[in-house]
Formats: sequence, C-alpha cells, structure tokens
Amino acid sequence: MTMELIEKISKIEKFIGNTKTYQLDYDRSNLFAKLEYGSFMGSIKDRLAFYTVRQAILDGYINKDTTVIESSSGNFAVGLAGICKCLGLKFIAVVDPNITEEKEKHLSFLAHETIKVQKRDQYDSYLLTRIELINKILKENDNYFNINQYKNVNNYLCYYNTMANEIIRDFKRLDYLFIAVSTGGTVTGLSLKLKEHYPNIKIVAVDIEGSIIFSDVVKKRIISGMGASRKSNFIEKGKLDEAIILPQDEIMQGCLDLLKEQMVFAGGSSGAVYVAAKKLLEKENNSDLNALIICPDRGHAYIDSIYKRIDNKTLEKQKEFSEPQLEYESLV
Repeated sequence: MTMELIEKISKIEKFIGNTKTYQLDYDRSNLFAKLEYGSFMGSIKDRLAFYTVRQAILDGYINKDTTVIESSSGNFAVGLAGICKCLGLKFIAVVDPNITEEKEKHLSFLAHETIKVQKRDQYDSYLLTRIELINKILKENDNYFNINQYKNVNNYLCYYNTMANEIIRDFKRLDYLFIAVSTGGTVTGLSLKLKEHYPNIKIVAVDIEGSIIFSDVVKKRIISGMGASRKSNFIEKGKLDEAIILPQDEIMQGCLDLLKEQMVFAGGSSGAVYVAAKKLLEKENNSDLNALIICPDRGHAYIDSIYKRIDNKTLEKQKEFSEPQLEYESLV
C-alpha cells in the first residue's frame, strides 16, 4: 500500500515548484521576483506539503489509513489538504481566526475537517494554542500523523533540495535574497544551499512587528502567513546576514505598491520583502546588483485583510488633502 501512495504522489510532483522568475521594473538594481503562486495549490507551501508527506510515506509514518493533522495559518494547510485529497487520505487542519476567508473555503472542500481555535496564547497570537490542541488530539487517537512544520527537519531540507536548485539554475550571480519568515524553514534551507553556490550573497530575513522570531516585543498581528509567536527551530542552522522587522502598515502598503508598480498581485509576505528590498537597495544604489524577492502566494486571499484596509486609508488621506481645494473652487 505504501507503493500505491508513492505512485499517486509521484503524479503530483510535476505540478510542484519550477515557478517563474521575472525581472521587476526597478532602476536602483536588477530586482527579480520568484512567483511561487504558480504551484499546485497556489503557494510556496505546496513544496513543503509535497516533500514532507512523501518523506513520511517513505519513512512509514503515513499509510492509507492514516489521518494527517497540522497547524497552519492557511497556505500549508491548503497545500496538505490538496495533496491528501489526491491520495485519498484524511486531513485535519487546525487554524485560527486570522485565516483568510478564501483559504477557509478551500479547506471546507479539501480537508476532512477544519478546527479553528479561538483562544489566544501568551504572545497574543494563536500558534501555541493550535499546537496544544494538536498534541491533545494525537494522544487521544491512533494512526494520526502530525507533519509538525515547526520541528520537522524536512522543512528546511525541502527548500535546500528543491527551490534553491531552481534559483541556481536561473542566476549566474546573485547578490541579495529577501525572504519573509515564519517557521524559518525557507530562509534556512535556501541560505545553506545558496551560500555554497554564491559565497558573497547576502541573505535578508524579513519579519513583522509583534513576531518574536528576532524580537521579544509582543504585538497583535493580523497579517497571516508571516511571523510567529515562538522562536524558530531552524534559523540558527541557517546562514543569515540581516533581519529586517517591518510594521504592519508598511507591509500592507508594500502589497499595494507591488501591485501598482510591478503588476504583481500577491500576499502579505510579498509586500514585506518588496518593502525591505527597496529600503536596502536604495541605500546600496548599485545598478549592477542582482537581487531576488520570494513571493509566496497570490493577493486574492488578502483583499479584505490587506488591500481594502490600506486602500481605504489612502483614500481617506487623499480626501483630507482634496477637500480644502474643492471648498475653494466652490467659492469661485
């Protein structure tokens, strides 16, 4: 039966990764974007879902009767749900109120069950509450398997063995890589492999205010998919050169700027790396530099949580500025 699952999952492999890289319209350097939303279920987490499920099958942790369970802010759950659906496996997603409506709708079709925790943890987030619930469910049920993206070494090995090779294929020289962080798997895996190939590359991790990956200052976060309320198990293994922490408003504005300036409609993590890249590259002011940002997912799921919020603020500011002019014109 393991061979049957391996045969099934092998058919999905051609739809995972090999995403496109595009040069952006930017005059301070050669700035490129790798658009990960071209993958199987629409995000960078499809790579991790495929890699970890296949490895768990090979290692004997998953068989045809296994129920897979995982904590996720959205993308990883959708990726796992899609793969498990194709394999005929039951998948339980443990999510929280920050999940977008679109991703929750996807899970309502793809997942066997979606459980949404409501209790905030000690860091005013939900991550630790999600993990606590999963541990309880695992104790109460047999033949359940938790991928555990927070501790599973295949998290960073996935990006080391797959995505990094695609970047190496696309660039003879790469000076900067900007990656938003959450579990830390992507930035760790890519940094380890790319530093082998590009010894002088600068790896820049981008985080959100309120996350405690690089800081101890706790703050409520509403942007899903980046940041965490626990330290990463992987980042210390990586080779990072710099960490940039951005406020939520800047990240939201970055999403809108990425759309208006580059025609890239992407999620919160993409807006974050775009802001960080421009900040750093403007200081460098070297048109010969090659820099790459990773765009994990599309913007569709973030219309209410990001795009409408920041666009409404922009409209309010424009209205404040234009009202005196209109009042003056009415008097002429």
